[in-house]
Order: sequence, then C-alpha cells, then structure tokens
Amino acid sequence: MLLPVIMAGGSGSRLWPLSRTLYPKQFLSIISKATMLQETVKRLDKIEHQDPLFICNEEHRFIVAEQLRLGGLDNSGIILEPVGRNTAPAIALAALKALADGDDPLLLVLAADHVIQNTDAFLASIQDAIVEAEKGSLVTFGIVPLKPETGYGYIRRGVQVSDNAYKVNTFVEKPDLMTAQEYIATNEFYWNSGMFLFKASRYLAELEKYSPEILRVCQSAFDSNRIDLDFIRLNEALFSSCPDDSIDYAVMEKTQDAVVVRMDANWSDVGSWSSLWEVNPKDVDGNAIRGDVLTQNTANSYIYSQNKLVATVGVENLIVVETKDAVLVAHKDKVQDVKGIVEQLKAANRDEYLQHREVYRPWGTHDQIAEGDRFHVKHVMVKPGERTATQMHYHRAEHWVVVKGTAKVINGDKTFLLSENESTYIPIGAPHSIENPGQIPLELIEVRSGAYLSENDVVRLEDYGVGY
Repeated sequence: MLLPVIMAGGSGSRLWPLSRTLYPKQFLSIISKATMLQETVKRLDKIEHQDPLFICNEEHRFIVAEQLRLGGLDNSGIILEPVGRNTAPAIALAALKALADGDDPLLLVLAADHVIQNTDAFLASIQDAIVEAEKGSLVTFGIVPLKPETGYGYIRRGVQVSDNAYKVNTFVEKPDLMTAQEYIATNEFYWNSGMFLFKASRYLAELEKYSPEILRVCQSAFDSNRIDLDFIRLNEALFSSCPDDSIDYAVMEKTQDAVVVRMDANWSDVGSWSSLWEVNPKDVDGNAIRGDVLTQNTANSYIYSQNKLVATVGVENLIVVETKDAVLVAHKDKVQDVKGIVEQLKAANRDEYLQHREVYRPWGTHDQIAEGDRFHVKHVMVKPGERTATQMHYHRAEHWVVVKGTAKVINGDKTFLLSENESTYIPIGAPHSIENPGQIPLELIEVRSGAYLSENDVVRLEDYGVGY
C-alpha cells in the first residue's frame, strides 16, 4: 500500500514576514482556511494509503503535532531531524522506518508546502506513477511548465515507457531566461517538482549503490532512535555526520531506473510572494486580498492583513504584508530580495526573522503585547488539560492576572486556584507553573518586571513540555 512521506522542513525566509524560521510557510493558511501541511494530507483522501509519515525539524515538532490534531489527521510517526541534512537522508530515514515496520511500501514523497489546485489531475499522475514504481522504477513527477521559469530546475524526458511516463534523459539546474524559453519550445522539459514515488527497498538499494555513506550514517542514526510521544528521535551526534545531499544529486541523476511522470495539476511551490499572488483568487483589479483591507485605485497587488486595517491608494504591482510585529512593502518584481531583509535581521540579532510575536507551545500560546526597558506584558493562553513547565527566574518577578477560565497555580511552596479577575505575584527565585484544569482555554495577562527580562533567564525544574 502507498505510504505518504511528507517532508515538513523549511527555513521560513522567502515569505517573510508571514513565515519565520520557527514558523515556515507549510504551517500557514495562505490559500484556504486549512494550513498547507493540512492541505497536503487532505488532497490524498481519494486514494488508498497508509497514515502518512512526517519528517520535520526538531524545533517544529509541536506545531506539526498540533496541526495534525486540529485537522483530525492521523500519522504513522513523526521523524525529527536534529539537524537538516537535505532530502536524500530524510527519505532514507522514511524508507528505514517503513522497512522496520515489516513492510516494503511504495513511498509517495511530498513536500508540505506545495499548492496543487487540480487534485484529480494530481491523483491521476500518482496512479500512473504507481504502475511504474511497481516495476522497480524510481519515479519523479514533472510539472507541465506554464511559462519560462528561472526559479525551478527542469527534467528532460527521454524514451516514452507508457502513456504518461518517460525515462529521464537528464536533470538540469535552474536556467537563465533565454535557456528556459528554449526548454519550453522543445516540449521535452518539465519543471522538477521535488515529488517522488518508489518502493522503500528500491530507494535504499540505489542509495547504497551511489551514496553509501548517507545510507550508513542514516542506518546507524535510525538504529539508535528513541520514541518520545508521537516523535521518533534520532541520535544527534550520529546524524550530524551525515553528508548533506539532495535526492536528485545522491540518487536520481545517477540511477538507470529514473522515470518521470507528467503532471498538469496547477502546481506551485509558492516560492515567493509573487507566486502566491498568482495562485490566489483576484478581484476585478487583479488584487489578491486577505484580511481587513481597503483599496482605492490599486491594481495587480497582493495585500495581506493579519492584525490591522491596511489601506492602499494609487499603487500597483505591490506586495503589502502586515503582521503583529512587521510590515513588508515590496515591488512584485523584486520579491526574491526579501531574503536580504531576513539576513539583515539575523545580522542585527533581531527576533523578527526567527519567530512571530505570538509563539506556539505544546501547552498553548503566548503573545507579547507591550514592552519597555524594565517590563514585558504578555497574553498567555493555556489549553484545557495542559500546563507549563515548573521553572524559576533569577532576574525577574511576574504578576499573573486571569482574564478567562480557571488556573491551577504553583507559586513557591503553595498550590491554589485562580478564577477570572484574580491575580498572583511570583517573586524572583520562586518555582512556578500554570495548569488549566478546566474545559475552556485559560487566558491570563503576565507582567514581567526587572532589570533583565530575556527568555534565557529561566531554570526549568522538571522536564515537562516547554516553558516560555
């Protein structure tokens, strides 16, 4: 049976400020109400498959688990990469996991951050690929190009092996515009989608033949894995020594059994704000709008409001994105340069590249709503039945005011309940935690005060989830 392998890594730089390092685009709802990760799973509903296997960065683990829970989506495991080592090792881990479960399924390797608008065409290509994979081929999906695109790699097809499948002639790097135009004119080139389908054992056999060191390290790291809730944790020291290589370089460009299946499904990897404008519905003036937005004499723009009213007057071909802590205004033809802003933020050691103002934790969220030299104010939400880690601080005191629900509080050597409009004071050095024993979300306002308010002023006194 088919085993979807969904790769949910990402750096979060190309769609900044909406995506961040700790909250990249696959976790965003930018096409529909569902997130891109949830959409990736849901578009498989009409095809028989096992529960998907997920691969993600360790720092994203709780976001993946929470989005699956909210979407009512099952999984057969979440493999955590302690460090990123590209797609060839990630897929090797998935294949090893599948074989360790006593099966040799067809692995359908998908990225969690692609947009596919024609689901029926997508599923039809998968059915064509299954036929070839069952013969022992390593199948990749070639996207029928809509235009000369310089942002994608290409696959040149070779000899036809069935109605919709061809031997791979060659993989080629991202071309310049003139070369891309030549590719399109031949009708022999497809965009490289980064999606694959093959038997787990066939992939590992080809990996052993062409990149044996990757397989050796992945096998060692997987053999020493440990289970933590829904997560499969690898040995960091072992996995860190793995070569960093893509599946294209490690296997697909070298194997004699590569087949490309044609896919014409309105696909996009949403690699920039301009491509997001392309795939979204537009008004009569060509504007794609999300959130609280007013326009006057505005055309061919993407305007996104997360938190405030955004108004535009007399502009065109712009990208305008508002979040709680940042605003981006860019010309639609220059959005590839957004990465430069992210690099400036990193160089300045600013948090805006790393995470949003509102931060997700396994127990809930916290959102910084005001700050000064000696105070920080946060809105904290704790989900029913959850609690924070017990911790203490050396440099700051805290005031907590409950505004919704009931809190069970540990404050020093005391444990007590707080109801709405009640508060408590946490002095410096006092062990403390918050639990929500109720059936509705617990919300409180936290006021930190002191000479040093950084997040690293925390001593966790127990290994329970993640503090804040």
